[in-house]
Amino acid sequence: MSKEIIVSEPIIEAHHHHEKDKPSTSRSITVSSKIGDDDHVPGEFDSERVPPTLVADIQRFLRTANLIERKEPRIAYLCRFHAFVIAHNNDRNSNGRGVRQFKTALLQRLEQDEVFTLRKRKEKTDIRELRRVYYAYKEYINKQNGKLDPENREKLIKAFTIASVLFEVLETVIDAAGPQALDTRGSIHTRHDFFAPYNILPLDRGGIQPAIMQQPEIRVAIAAIQNIRGLPSAQDFQKHGDFKDLFDFLEYCFGFQAGNVANQKEHLVLLLANMLTRQTQKQESITRLGDAVVDELMRKFFKNYTNWCKFLGRKRNIRLPYAKHEAQQYKLLYLGLYLLIWGEAANLRFMPECLCYIFHHMAYELHGMLTGAISATTWEKVMPAYGGGYESFLNNVVSPIYTVIKEEAENSKNGTADHSTWRNYDDINEYFWSPDCFEIGWPMHLDHNFFCVPSPKKPSAKSTSASTSARKRKRNKKKKDEDHEDEEQGAAQVEDHQEDKELVATKKEDKHEEKWLGKTNFVEMRSFWQLFRSFDRMWCFFILSLQAMIIMACYELDSPLQLFDAAVFEDILSIFITSAILKLIQEILDIVFTWKARQTMKHSEKIKQAVKLVVAVIWTIVLPVCYANSKGKYTCYSSQNKSWLDEWCFTSYMVAVAVYLMTNAVEMVLFFVPVISKYIELSNYRIFTIFSWTQPRLYVGRGIQESQVSMLKYTLFWILVLLSKFTFSYCFEIKPLIGPTKQIMKIGVKKYDWHELFPKVKSNAGALVAVWAPIIVVYFMDTQIWYSVFCTIFGGLYGILHHLGEIRTLGMLRSRFDTLPSAFEVCLVPPSLKNERKRRNGFFLNRFKKDLDKDKNGVANFVLVWNQIIARFRSEDLISDREVDLMTIPVSSELFSGTIRWPVFLLANKLSTALSIARDFKGKDQLLFRRIKKDKYMYYAVKECYGLMQYILEILIVRKHEKSVISKILEAIEDSIGSSSLLEHIRMTGLPNLQAKFIELLELLVEGNENHHSKVVKVLQDIFELVTKDMLVNDSSIEELLNEEKVEDFPEFTRKFIKPQLFESTGNENPAIHFPLPDSGALYEKIKRFLLLLTVKDTAMDIPANLEARRRISFFSTSLFMNMPSAPKVRNMLSFSVLTPHYVEDINFSMEELHSSQQEVSIIFYMQKIFPDEWKNFLERMDCSSLQGLEEEGKKEELRNWASYRGQTLSRTVRGMMYYREALKLQAFLDLAENDDILEGYDTAEKGNSSLSSQIEALADLKFTYVISSQQFGAHKSSGDLRDPHARDIIDLMTRYPSLRVAYVEEKEVIVGHKTPKVYSSVLVKAVNGYDQEIYRIKLPGPPNIGEGKPENQNHAIIFTRGEALQAIDMNQDNYLEEALKMRNLLQEFLRCQGRRPPTILGLREHIFTGSVSSLARFMSYQETSFVTIGQRLLSKPLRVRFHYGHPDVFDRIFHITRGGISKASKTINLSEDVFAGFNSTLRRGCITYHEYMQVGKGRDVGLNQISKFEAKVANGNSEQTISRDIYRLAHQFDFFRMLSCYFTTIGFYFSSLIAIIGIYVFLYGQLYLVLSGLQKALVLEARLQNIKSLETALASQSFIQLGLLTGLPMVMEIGLEKGFLTALKDFVLMQLQLASVFFTFSLGTKIHYFGRTILHGGAKYRPTGRKVVVFHASFTENYRLYSRSHFVKGFELLLLLIVYDMFRHSYQSSMAYVLVTYSIWFMSITWLFAPFLFNPSGFRWGKIVDDWKDWNKWIRQQGGIGVQPDKSWHSWWIEEQAHLRHSGLGSRLIEILLSLRFFLYQYGLVYHLDISQQSKNVLVYLLSWIVILAVFLLVKAVNIGRQQFSADYHLVFRLLKAFLFIGVLAIIITLSSICQLSLMDLIVCILAFLPTGWGLILVAQTVRPKIEDTGLWDFTRVLAKAYDYGMGVVLFAPIAVLAWLPIIEAFQTRFLFNEAFNRHLQIQPILAGKKKHK
Repeated sequence: MSKEIIVSEPIIEAHHHHEKDKPSTSRSITVSSKIGDDDHVPGEFDSERVPPTLVADIQRFLRTANLIERKEPRIAYLCRFHAFVIAHNNDRNSNGRGVRQFKTALLQRLEQDEVFTLRKRKEKTDIRELRRVYYAYKEYINKQNGKLDPENREKLIKAFTIASVLFEVLETVIDAAGPQALDTRGSIHTRHDFFAPYNILPLDRGGIQPAIMQQPEIRVAIAAIQNIRGLPSAQDFQKHGDFKDLFDFLEYCFGFQAGNVANQKEHLVLLLANMLTRQTQKQESITRLGDAVVDELMRKFFKNYTNWCKFLGRKRNIRLPYAKHEAQQYKLLYLGLYLLIWGEAANLRFMPECLCYIFHHMAYELHGMLTGAISATTWEKVMPAYGGGYESFLNNVVSPIYTVIKEEAENSKNGTADHSTWRNYDDINEYFWSPDCFEIGWPMHLDHNFFCVPSPKKPSAKSTSASTSARKRKRNKKKKDEDHEDEEQGAAQVEDHQEDKELVATKKEDKHEEKWLGKTNFVEMRSFWQLFRSFDRMWCFFILSLQAMIIMACYELDSPLQLFDAAVFEDILSIFITSAILKLIQEILDIVFTWKARQTMKHSEKIKQAVKLVVAVIWTIVLPVCYANSKGKYTCYSSQNKSWLDEWCFTSYMVAVAVYLMTNAVEMVLFFVPVISKYIELSNYRIFTIFSWTQPRLYVGRGIQESQVSMLKYTLFWILVLLSKFTFSYCFEIKPLIGPTKQIMKIGVKKYDWHELFPKVKSNAGALVAVWAPIIVVYFMDTQIWYSVFCTIFGGLYGILHHLGEIRTLGMLRSRFDTLPSAFEVCLVPPSLKNERKRRNGFFLNRFKKDLDKDKNGVANFVLVWNQIIARFRSEDLISDREVDLMTIPVSSELFSGTIRWPVFLLANKLSTALSIARDFKGKDQLLFRRIKKDKYMYYAVKECYGLMQYILEILIVRKHEKSVISKILEAIEDSIGSSSLLEHIRMTGLPNLQAKFIELLELLVEGNENHHSKVVKVLQDIFELVTKDMLVNDSSIEELLNEEKVEDFPEFTRKFIKPQLFESTGNENPAIHFPLPDSGALYEKIKRFLLLLTVKDTAMDIPANLEARRRISFFSTSLFMNMPSAPKVRNMLSFSVLTPHYVEDINFSMEELHSSQQEVSIIFYMQKIFPDEWKNFLERMDCSSLQGLEEEGKKEELRNWASYRGQTLSRTVRGMMYYREALKLQAFLDLAENDDILEGYDTAEKGNSSLSSQIEALADLKFTYVISSQQFGAHKSSGDLRDPHARDIIDLMTRYPSLRVAYVEEKEVIVGHKTPKVYSSVLVKAVNGYDQEIYRIKLPGPPNIGEGKPENQNHAIIFTRGEALQAIDMNQDNYLEEALKMRNLLQEFLRCQGRRPPTILGLREHIFTGSVSSLARFMSYQETSFVTIGQRLLSKPLRVRFHYGHPDVFDRIFHITRGGISKASKTINLSEDVFAGFNSTLRRGCITYHEYMQVGKGRDVGLNQISKFEAKVANGNSEQTISRDIYRLAHQFDFFRMLSCYFTTIGFYFSSLIAIIGIYVFLYGQLYLVLSGLQKALVLEARLQNIKSLETALASQSFIQLGLLTGLPMVMEIGLEKGFLTALKDFVLMQLQLASVFFTFSLGTKIHYFGRTILHGGAKYRPTGRKVVVFHASFTENYRLYSRSHFVKGFELLLLLIVYDMFRHSYQSSMAYVLVTYSIWFMSITWLFAPFLFNPSGFRWGKIVDDWKDWNKWIRQQGGIGVQPDKSWHSWWIEEQAHLRHSGLGSRLIEILLSLRFFLYQYGLVYHLDISQQSKNVLVYLLSWIVILAVFLLVKAVNIGRQQFSADYHLVFRLLKAFLFIGVLAIIITLSSICQLSLMDLIVCILAFLPTGWGLILVAQTVRPKIEDTGLWDFTRVLAKAYDYGMGVVLFAPIAVLAWLPIIEAFQTRFLFNEAFNRHLQIQPILAGKKKHK
């Protein structure tokens, strides 16, 4: 029996036997033993198909059995038997899903193996057999542990895995054996903590000790945690043995979960260690944990808790002893307590003040236990209220509050219920902003109203849920003490606790029925009034300014001084009457909107609102009365001094206005002194509350003022914007309209073209409204335009100042490349301690050159990093092998002297050019040298080639004589150069021939074929002859040397007959040349480089050829010249984590997906055509010639990865983010490596130097963590089959990147009696040897996804992140090695103050990598790029309102985990969860900055439908933001100008877009009113109003938004900055030719539809776009479903308006004026109708048209119903399309009905213009038209009834009925034509009149659906709606079908859709044709 350890088949990783966590499998090391070849070994038992209820308990045993079965069959049998016993004990009745079948299969296998394995047993008993194998592994572990090489580490992990499983089996077998085995039991170690899996730090004693555990800072931090001196006795908590550390003490005190304790223990150790590294400069000096480190961590963690206590007037319960040595232990205990509360709080983590409340009470208990305090009520020692039982904290603290959150979320009905009927996360958290929260008590009183949740059926404040009664029963069973006091802590502490007791007592005394508390502080009311309520100051300002400008225009002032004329000034002051009315409206809105929050509102707040309302009413009365009474009654005073104001007059009204403005004066003073304003807001003194009495006192939003300088910057910006806006509005919109207005008011219109309903209205009020309304709408919109203009200007200036576009092209890179090493050294190399560098300004390069001279190592660092970047480009297949050779910089010892051998792509063709210059040059040597040196790279090339020639000849030529000859020639050349006589002594005409000969020589040397020895000699002789005969003018010295040749060295026969030639070898003893050359990699690289320098003719502009590689190199080079913080050493940098949420998106493309076709185009075929150069490079790297060759050679996995890295997959994101770790390792290597290590190269040195490699790995582990929160990984695993492709892909990612961690929520059924309730747990896993291994498991109180999915997914995983910073990354993002190198610079920004405070969120720019082919993708890419660059640049500086808009941003992790996390998760309201993180950070006095020197890749959607879904989601999110409390508070807490910035950069953009479109409708309906009523005719003829310039200006302003110029201007500016303004102009023109305006106009329709509808009715939801990489054809049905209501209906309405307007205006208005006014509206209507088909690939191919028509008719006719999807039936789609109305409120329904009434205007106006009406204006005409409509409806109904009654059995009768009806209708029309003069035009006008009426009736019916759904009206509505949809579809389809007949249309569409692809010579036609060519 051998005990030798050898590598064997896969084994299983297992866990600590006390944990019931799911293990993972790995590859193993087993004990060898001999089994005969003839013995039968049974097959493996399937260990992956295990019932979900048993996976965690038994899978590790089954896996281990499979892996050791071949060598140790009996051990495998015992492992399976042990698994069976566990399965049976856990579920004796086999209640779990699949348990019975599994147990049966396993039992059969055990019966089969029992006899066979017993014969193979090597020992007498099973116990001895187990001991033998177990000890073999343990011996190996003890022997090998401590070795640091990676290979040994992998083997150790394998050994640990098997040993842990064997230990559990052995322990169980010994227990079962009884007393006779006690001696055996005692012989094994009772402790096996070292078997426990770990994350980063194996904190349990024993086990593998990775290099990170040897770091002194880690050891010091662990020692501090393990300091248990002075803690209470473990016996007080009924614990056997002492506490192991502080976390062990907290676990037993408060009942935290073991997984949570282990997780947070590591978390705190890493935090302490990282902060310790920055506090101490030298690693060797770290011997103890300094107080400064702990104090800093305390300050960060408890800043929010301290502020909370101050706000509520409570004293902190963080109390420290006076003894310094004990204080640190107390601090660590408080930190540990908070982390443990946070780590187990689950969904409560979204409620930071709720956590503060919990911590407040638990910290009090902790201090009481530490000091041995005695309770004043029980006279016993203070102990935790909930004890330290199993999961006590989870069950007693977290679960009750979680239950409230969950039940409230259920009341939301998946977010569709009105927000006022349920409490979201913010409502529940904000209850803890009031001292009333202490009424909940501790232990918590579950009968408190806080825990009361209304019944979902009756959401009233008095109804309670069934869960409340359940909590009452639970409370009665678990009654505990409520009073905890600490007498030793003095009167203050007792007083605080006594206040809590009094609050609780008061609550008990006031016994009443539990009530639902309702909303807290704010109610999210769905109304457009929220816009006015939130931004009331802005709207009041614009309204008052409009009124003032109208008054000024009416007076027709010639000079600004006339404003001070008494009459003018008094009328202008009338704006304050309007102000008073607006304030009254505001106060009424405040009361109405906060009514449902009255339950939690303070009494003082209610009184304040009442007082504000009374004051507003008083001013609304006083100011108009004063104005009326004092009109014209002036009191005047003459000026004593001569000035511009000779006299000044005032009235009583003016005095009243002055009093009215007193409060505004105070606010103005505070605005200019933000320091005082901030102090007043943060102060808790009551005297200061008078300054903010108009606002409720809230915990957040206080003290968010910026510095004085920042305030002045954005104030100046907005002053310029507003001046431009008001000047334009006054001069071009308002003033030109005053004259026409006066004319309209003068004329009297007595005759109308219809029945005028209000004939007695004076001054033609209707006409005035029609003319003024569009102007007013545009007035409120055009500020957005001016903001866009100034954004472009200021953003461009800021970009120039920050060196954006410093290097835009490869030509610029080539010219600046020699400065890159110095720039790199300044930016990315840590400065030395002795010579701390100043921060460079970036304008001048002299600084870089000086720095380069100071530190020569910086050059070597740059070369090493540059080569790594190039190598990474090659591994990503961006460049070819040849380009690698051309771009790599040689590494040699010369680097340390500051000499660089520049890459060949810079020197390409330079030598040939220099030789040509020298050959043709006539003149002196100095002039030739000067000319060559003028091009620095030419000089470098000549110098290097000369040196390489010397070096190679010196090695190649070995015989002494030839060496002397060559030396003589070189000496002659150098003498000529030294004496400046080179041109005299050498003929330059021979240089080209010499170059050709050297190329021939070098090619032979590279080939290295021994058979070519003679060829090498021949070439050398030719070179010698060429130099001596053709080039040297005087070769006498060379001839003399040859004549002195000593022939004695040659053989005797040779001396007699032949004179030997140079370089010939006459024997093996004395060779002339050394060929082949020595096998040296360095020598080969030099020869290869020399050959490239001689042969490469390409210019640097062509290398690299790949556009992405060019872009990345250019941006990286540019960023080195930007202002970034100095890089610290890796050891001293801030630590950080990356968190990526993942749902169901693609992880990796499978082979089936790659070859499967959508519309007959496979993904791999698509990839080959879109990325042809990268595909070619990939084949070269794989050494294959085709796709078929790859598959034949078994390289399918590489193929999958290649394709996945070019899609929007998780694997691409993971690869990019893991570059951070690679960059850190590279930088750590440069920090630690010696010169010899650098010369060896990074890869070689890391592998060869195990000590250095271990240190690098340790630093990477210490500084970086990457966690993927995979929402569905648990579901994929729940089947027990890890062969599921998604689960397998996740595990493959973890295997490929060992430091990657995956967090998921496990939903597990547990067996409790005969029931199987579900238990939810957060689980963190890592990969070990190809399988997942569980690290931590933390049980949750319930399912975590009760709000928005993505933030909930992030929240459960955030506890597993580490470090001081956190980067949240979406799974469609990418990263690059060169960008990852700048991460440590970026993190230093957290240590730099931006204004008043350090940043809490660092914004980064994004590069959109999906804009390469499709024009739509390009538009989207440019639009997104302009926002994430120039837009966010301006938001950050100077506007100071940048929030969090996406997921490259880096968070201050500690700041955010103590303030609610990195997003918000309330259902629906937080749909755009990202931006709320920015809102929350700003409201909590955070600072958000933006930095452009680093970028992250980002994918976007590439098809119109996907883009529209994304735009709809964003619009939905913005509408929810509009009604959110965050926007309301920001708008009210910001100063006026910062509030303007907030509005116009968030929801203002969408609302401005909405009112721009509303302006079009207002204009058209106003013109329709004027035309149909006859008013326009009167205005033209009587007032002579032809063209009103103001209306043209207004419509032109609207078209500015419509055509996408709001985003177009910043886009052009940004492209100009980064690529040059000529390129920007070309791109802009090209985009317009590609119909960019059509795209932006269509996109505008998407935005305004979903924004407006969501505010009015709700219905916001997440819309998955798919993020597909392939652009494919969308069917007509799909387009109609998606755009019918958002675009097509609106397009038809605009078209109808324009047609009707055109029909009835042409008789009295010119056509040119009509075209000029309405051209943009025509463009919009046609765009909204046909853009989806224009941008649809193959949209005009006849075959697709035919298929679409068939599909459309099938969809229309298909019956809907339950289970029928909307894409299958029109009926199902129509019902779904009304979902937003289902939960709409009464007010919203009324507004919808009012909006629908506009469709009845057509009928009312047009029927009076019928010839049959005979110009009658009687109202009976209109009533008769309704009779006609009714008759039509009855006719349709009759046909339907006939179809139902006769079509089946009496088909002939049905036909006769239809014929009779047709003849009857025809007869009526003929009769009316002959008798009543009914004309053909009348029929057309009737159609135009009645079609809108029918649609309006449909809209009204849909709105009142609940009232008519059970009547026949609803069925008729459905039939009518179906007819309308079918009709609209036919009208849309007809022109498409006609155009499809013209082949040129399809070609034109393909060209503009894929113009970029044609420019890049990509094969688009095969893709569109769907042919699988060249697969």
